[in-house]
Amino acid sequence: MNTVSPNSLDDTYKPSEDEEFMNPRQQAYFRRKLLLWREELLRDAHETLNNLSHSPPADIDLNDRASTETDRALELRTRDRARKLIGKIDKALKRIDDGTYGYCEVTGEPISLKRLEARPIATLSLEAQEQHERREKIYRDE
Repeated sequence: MNTVSPNSLDDTYKPSEDEEFMNPRQQAYFRRKLLLWREELLRDAHETLNNLSHSPPADIDLNDRASTETDRALELRTRDRARKLIGKIDKALKRIDDGTYGYCEVTGEPISLKRLEARPIATLSLEAQEQHERREKIYRDE
């Protein structure tokens, strides 16, 4: 298997429709994009843990305490979303490894590079995603 190291790509490379879809260079590009995103989320989570470990002074008034608790709850929800996102990033990295990354789970067709650029964890083509959302809306409205 012909592979390209994510570290060997120059920072100016962008996948192009003119190339073979999901060639080793594109795979390395998206792997790097996913790894950097994952690293950023983990760094933010570590920062959150540090911030949450510093408890507020016991003598603050009730309004300040309520505000602090609200902020903490919001931060924890944000971190929970990030945790789920990291799981999706890990699954996308596995799809790169097994050669299924960039292909729609429903149709098997390539997901557009534009969509992957915007949402590198995408598993559905735009058309399949829209169809999925329409079905969800129908069932939700019933």
